[in-house]
Amino acid sequence: MSIAHTPYDGSSKPFTIGLRPLPLGEWIEVDANRDAHLAEKRRLFAERPADVFAEEPETQAAQREVLELLRDHLANHFPHLLETGADPAEPPLKTASLMVQEDFVLMRRGDDGWRLAAASLCFPSSWSLAEKFGRPLADIHQPVPQFGRATRNAKLIERMFDKLQGQLVIRWNWSLQNNPDLYHPLSGTQRDERAIERPSRFPGDDAAAAAFIRVERQTLRKLPLSGDILFTIRIHLDPLKALRKHPDKAVVAASLAEQLLELDQHQLDYKGLTADRDRLVASLRAMAALEGTASAPPC
Repeated sequence: MSIAHTPYDGSSKPFTIGLRPLPLGEWIEVDANRDAHLAEKRRLFAERPADVFAEEPETQAAQREVLELLRDHLANHFPHLLETGADPAEPPLKTASLMVQEDFVLMRRGDDGWRLAAASLCFPSSWSLAEKFGRPLADIHQPVPQFGRATRNAKLIERMFDKLQGQLVIRWNWSLQNNPDLYHPLSGTQRDERAIERPSRFPGDDAAAAAFIRVERQTLRKLPLSGDILFTIRIHLDPLKALRKHPDKAVVAASLAEQLLELDQHQLDYKGLTADRDRLVASLRAMAALEGTASAPPC
């Protein structure tokens, strides 16, 4: 199994904004997991629709704008993925979400800043759509260390959203989880309990063998007609032990270990890594050391 993206190699630090320009042609990612990801989306829409979709009624025009942008993009880059027979009665954002692996979130400017006005979110990374829907950015980010209301980062994000125009930008995030689930919600209560109890989540002597690394490829762009901001989230989920086959595993494993060591107590609690950080670091350093030994020239 190959790992597509490794932002934990030092190129994208956790708990930073880290926006970078992205060519429009690279907006959507498609890989061999597409059929499995879309099947999981269809299951979630069938079994728990209220958990994975929410919309303000006034967002229908903006949702259609998203769908048309996506269709134009697919026609130019992935014409074989254009859907046929889409149900016009379905919300356009849901239709868009069932065409590609990305989730789609619409942010709209209001009196209290940018709020989450609509979303098709099948693959949340430790947050709950129901709890965040309709809330402004500052409140959405309240649990994130150094990103809550009145923090410098919260003010920076608001200004960035205000200034965002037609350009496409990208940022990365990563986390570690103890299962291969794409649908990975977490309520505020569950997060608080986890931070207090600090349970171990990766059993066994080799913590890396029980962990999965979850990478979020996030893009933002302002919609030209509605003025809303479209936030896309593409999940890549790999067993951490797959790093052992990465061509640069020594560098990547060592970098991930160092980034885990740099997390402070609040950041560790937020990511649910407090009890396991040292064991994960030891596993990653052993992985890096083995590579160094294997590649060393004979004496």
